[in-house]
Amino acid sequence: MNYRFITIEGNIGAGKTTLAKILSERLNARLVLEGFEDNPFLPKFYKQPEQYAFPLELFFMAERFRQLKEMLSGPDLFQSITVSDYLFVKCLLFSKVTLQEEEYKLYQRIFDIIHQQLIFPDILIYLHAPVHVLQANIKKRDRAYEQKIPDEYLLQIQETYLSYMQQHNMKILFVDASNADFLSNESHVQTILEALEKEYDIGKHYLALPE
Repeated sequence: MNYRFITIEGNIGAGKTTLAKILSERLNARLVLEGFEDNPFLPKFYKQPEQYAFPLELFFMAERFRQLKEMLSGPDLFQSITVSDYLFVKCLLFSKVTLQEEEYKLYQRIFDIIHQQLIFPDILIYLHAPVHVLQANIKKRDRAYEQKIPDEYLLQIQETYLSYMQQHNMKILFVDASNADFLSNESHVQTILEALEKEYDIGKHYLALPE
């Protein structure tokens, strides 16, 4: 495989972590998972977003940077495969939706300073699903603080991701995850694994999962 650093992204409830865990097992890869449950501001944010958005996003950025920086310091970075369930630029994409204008400008200045120290993934797997599917997945996993996420917020996040991918040159596997079931449907996992065996040009490459 030509891809040593694989990142999986998508909206809340798209299945990023599930797929990352499965791929890491199948590829015998190092796994980097976002520790979202460690963020003490997350439950507070969903109750009072304007008050807690800035500390929420700062905490996420600091933890993501620390985690990825530790990964980069490993001696076998280019000898092994690494699978991550987040892209560091996620910090900027979410903060663009959650922060007020002046807060975002400050946040972006901090982000611009530190993100240059991190390497970019070799390929991005983006899981795209409609909002009603995301909401169903969110309800199914039953995290109390997520149960009242409005559709409008998920739509904003989705549009921000799509805009980012249109504006940046990278190798992207754009997966229609409307019917994704990586835990129970082996053909869905195999479709992803087979796709990763191919070499792609820079740009967006669409991938449909079997019915």
